[in-house]
Amino acid sequence: MAYGLNDKPTVWVVDDDKSIRWVLDKALQKSRLPYRMFADGQEVLDALDNWNRTPVKIRQPGDYPALLLSDIRMPGVSGISLLRDFKQIAPDVPVVMMTAHADLDNAVSTFQEGAAEYIAKPFDTEELMSLLKRFMQPAAPNQIDAERTVDAPQQFGLFGQSPAILQVLRTIGRLSATQVNVLLSGETGTGKELVARAIHATSSRSSGPFVAISTAAIPANMLESELFGHEKGAFVGATHARSGRFEEAAGGTLFLDEIGDMPLDLQARLLRVLSESVFYRVGGNELVRANVRVIAATHQDLALRVAQGLFRADLYHRLNVVGIHLPPLRDRSEDVPLLMQHFLQLAARDLGLNAPKVLSSAALAVCQKAAWPGNVRQLDNVCRWLSVMTPTQQVNESDLPPEVRDLPVMPSSEGDFNPVGNPALYWQDALRLAVAQALADRQPAVMLKMQDQFEQVVINEALKFTQNHRQKAAQLLGIGRNTITRKVKD
Repeated sequence: MAYGLNDKPTVWVVDDDKSIRWVLDKALQKSRLPYRMFADGQEVLDALDNWNRTPVKIRQPGDYPALLLSDIRMPGVSGISLLRDFKQIAPDVPVVMMTAHADLDNAVSTFQEGAAEYIAKPFDTEELMSLLKRFMQPAAPNQIDAERTVDAPQQFGLFGQSPAILQVLRTIGRLSATQVNVLLSGETGTGKELVARAIHATSSRSSGPFVAISTAAIPANMLESELFGHEKGAFVGATHARSGRFEEAAGGTLFLDEIGDMPLDLQARLLRVLSESVFYRVGGNELVRANVRVIAATHQDLALRVAQGLFRADLYHRLNVVGIHLPPLRDRSEDVPLLMQHFLQLAARDLGLNAPKVLSSAALAVCQKAAWPGNVRQLDNVCRWLSVMTPTQQVNESDLPPEVRDLPVMPSSEGDFNPVGNPALYWQDALRLAVAQALADRQPAVMLKMQDQFEQVVINEALKFTQNHRQKAAQLLGIGRNTITRKVKD
């Protein structure tokens, strides 16, 4: 099928799914983009070969692609193989890859082989057409080194169908061609260290060490020595010289977890290392070169801590060259079935079971609606619990542990946030989720913080309702006017 092939540069589209080709056919016609359709990758390579054999004087612009839009999973010549061969023949033509199965291997492979973009099915046709039009502008040389190859990484449990996880995978893929510092943010249990390991494994530093350290788990007076090492006699108990984590990670990646808890004085030392790539051991006077890539992670809002004076702004910007936010599991509930299948398979392998457990539709529905305050880590633990404790091959709703059955549920498109349908309980579900997350993050003084936040919300809403009339607000809330005045001042 062809449209306007002989007069303008053309979009080449290849997908073995006839229904996808039909949708793209209509969208491209509506967008008035010249195009050519192919049912498999070999047809594309044959068409390119024919163009190469055609005498230059009779070639037409529409016979050569201005852009290739390709599926990844196709019989015969796969999308990745097509991409590799296509870029050898037409290195300056941008390629956009499509997939209904987003995973780390695909994301990394597409960018390493020279793809310009990586999108998920189902896609919004208007957004896709807008993207194609951008690439139809005069092409610039591809910025990704398609010659450099890195062994396919392990999955690291990073896959799914949600837009949020696709964005994470896309960013990891782009980072495989760079060595810039990365800042990972997200709640506890979202997989920040897994992402750090994936970035390392897909980079040119993959043959070097990956060294991880949690700055929150080491006492402040020992953290400096842990990071930078020390010389003999540098402090009481330093009976011999010792290398720090920066030296251990030479040629590889240093992962600094919970960077938000690092003391301010150490932040200054870390900033110098990142700026100058050199440091001194504690008690030493000889410069040591730091040949490492730093990936930092935090569950805290670092921008807020900068505003509060608890974290250096210059260090924040030095770490946050590329930021990746790991979405909580409640924001990617469509990935729960895939993740549970993956974790149940891993548990069966690790526990020596004949076959992995299988969830009934009712049990899966409960898991998919749960808010999972412990995120993917909690989901993994539950899958291992089910693999041990469920007596039958099938996991029914009654087999789920109480902490899963009692988890707060998230809203659906039908608005069934609360199973009893009582709007007065909405805020209680939200509160349960907030408390569970605070406890999972091991935040101090949870009760006092929650009480302060509760009072602040209630008093502020009452003052808004009464147009800042404190006496009326106090009467409505059933408290004294002096109490409101004191609370507002606090």
